[in-house]
Amino acid sequence: MFKFLLERDTWQEVFDSFSKNKLRSILTMVGVWWGILLLIGLLGSARGLENSFNRLFGSFATNSVFVWGQNTSKPFKGFQEGKQVRLSLTDAKKIEENVEGIEFVLPRSQQGANVTRNFLSGSFQMAGDYPLLDQLQKKKLIHGRFINQNDITDSKKVAVISEDTYKQLFEKDEEAVGKYIDINGINFIVVGIFEVGTMNMGPSTDIHIPFTTFQQIYNRGDRIGWMMITGKPEFDIKQIEEDVKLLLKNLNNIHPEDTRAFGSFNLGKEFKKVTGFLVGMQFLTWFVGIATLIAGVFAIGNILLITVRERTKEIGIRRALGATPFEIKRQIVLEAVFLTMVAGIFGIITGGWILIGLDAAFGQGPDAAIVNASVSIAVVFIALIILVILGTLIGLIPAFKATSIKPIEALREE
Repeated sequence: MFKFLLERDTWQEVFDSFSKNKLRSILTMVGVWWGILLLIGLLGSARGLENSFNRLFGSFATNSVFVWGQNTSKPFKGFQEGKQVRLSLTDAKKIEENVEGIEFVLPRSQQGANVTRNFLSGSFQMAGDYPLLDQLQKKKLIHGRFINQNDITDSKKVAVISEDTYKQLFEKDEEAVGKYIDINGINFIVVGIFEVGTMNMGPSTDIHIPFTTFQQIYNRGDRIGWMMITGKPEFDIKQIEEDVKLLLKNLNNIHPEDTRAFGSFNLGKEFKKVTGFLVGMQFLTWFVGIATLIAGVFAIGNILLITVRERTKEIGIRRALGATPFEIKRQIVLEAVFLTMVAGIFGIITGGWILIGLDAAFGQGPDAAIVNASVSIAVVFIALIILVILGTLIGLIPAFKATSIKPIEALREE
């Protein structure tokens, strides 16, 4: 079989067959070319969307929910409707101890801050945070470090500022780490600068200081602004959200059916929606691409049937000279596979050019909608294998048609 593929006469016959009907052969290949082009283009675009999504959410613990206090909508146990609900560190501790599936509970506090340095000033959002924040919502540090446990233990007056804050308070290329800034009349030393991401969960934060420092300076005591709750991977974050709210209602004397007392944003639920969409898009891409390929390959099969009909006398002569039915089938199947492979390779190359164009048009900058639109080598090999299989199967139809003709009848054909 392999010797047959290396013989010059084999390929000479293939090229002679196609050269007799160049236009028809090219038009036949268009279907396969278009199918592979769709498959590569759509799969690459889906991967680009997935990469963009991962870039947005990659720094977050996605199995998370954010919870904050609002105002009650029902009177309960002597408290009137409209009572303001304030979360506390005690609430956070009770949640961590009593709700099944909890991995981390991160309390946070935030308020506006007037910041000055020399003659420069600005208004920013400042948050009191724990080092755990950098683990659950990774900060891309440009210089310096994030808050550490020593800062929390000693209630140090240190600050991690955003790149935008740095630009407003410092001269271009000026070293900021180790310098002091005045926050609401109190001096803090800058220990780090972070890059603001394209997506920020919760209220935007320009400055992070140690949680304990924040609570002491602003006399917050046990009260917190909101909390970020992360569930273990094997637990349903939606159920965790419901359990957390129910426990908080019990702890804060709130009616069990009050739906407005606590606000929340379930990142895990939203994340599953998007990943479900991406999976569905990939499935649809494979379905459309393979269906188009099959249609294109059937077109090749039909053309080969016509070719076999036109070559009836030639096939009869070959049979009369001693060619076996297997040799006739082998030659026709090779022609079918060759057509599909050539069309497929052109489709892969064209699809690659389209992905390069998509990346150049939509994949640049921090707000890119499609990031690194591409397909893996494995996908290309799978596509080629599918082409070989389909080409072989569709080539068998005209091959059996050719060998079903008796030599004497073929020789009589005009």
